[in-house]
Amino acid sequence: MLNALKVAGKWGSILLLITVLIALLKQIIAFIGFLMNVIKILIVLAFVALLAFIGYLVFRAFVENQRRRKEE
Repeated sequence: MLNALKVAGKWGSILLLITVLIALLKQIIAFIGFLMNVIKILIVLAFVALLAFIGYLVFRAFVENQRRRKEE
């Protein structure tokens, strides 16, 4: 009887460790997916900000050219 409990305890603990490792890997994969989405959103926001800044520079140059033409 005691030997059976020892064997069950040994195999039970091994199965428990495997189960915990699988759960941990699932969580790590989900976290990496979350981080990838955050990085994608940051890249898109950076490009939007860059395009807005370029638009601002073009508009400022256009206004400056209009002002120079009026002075001449």
